[in-house]
Amino acid sequence: MDFRYPIGKFAHNGDITADQRQAWIQDLEELPGLLRQAVDGLTEEQLAAPYRDGGWTIRQVVHHVADSHMHSYIRFKLALTEENPTIKPYEEGLWAELSDTDEEPVETSLQLLDALHRRWVTLLRSMTEEQFSRTFYHPGSQTSIRLDRNIGLYSWHGKHHLAHITGLKSRMNWT
Repeated sequence: MDFRYPIGKFAHNGDITADQRQAWIQDLEELPGLLRQAVDGLTEEQLAAPYRDGGWTIRQVVHHVADSHMHSYIRFKLALTEENPTIKPYEEGLWAELSDTDEEPVETSLQLLDALHRRWVTLLRSMTEEQFSRTFYHPGSQTSIRLDRNIGLYSWHGKHHLAHITGLKSRMNWT
């Protein structure tokens, strides 16, 4: 198994249906609780364990999910209020090395994700068909990304990092 991609890479072919969007939105709604369950009861030593050789620690993964999902939420709001705005990429690997990632308890990011996902899901559930087709421009990939596809990407992103944590727990028999 490739521990970098325990659920595979994100892929979706064809049109995105309303049912598919709703399933992805449901995933986003459930993610904060699932992450909280995944780290519940872990010791400081376990939170400091990398999910794979050369990978981030569980603590870094939880803080990264909060950082990444904050960026995505803001990108949605930009795309809903501007015409194909150019978003600002960030150096996620360097962010994972900053002191707030190392020193702050995972609970801080879990609380942040609770509130962020409530706001994000409220926004997503209020969007129209036309709004789901709006885009933002990502200079890193040099493509415009539709909001409906981005919902799928972040549904996958949450599951991807959740699997990093649950996979390590399973391999280490941390139940």
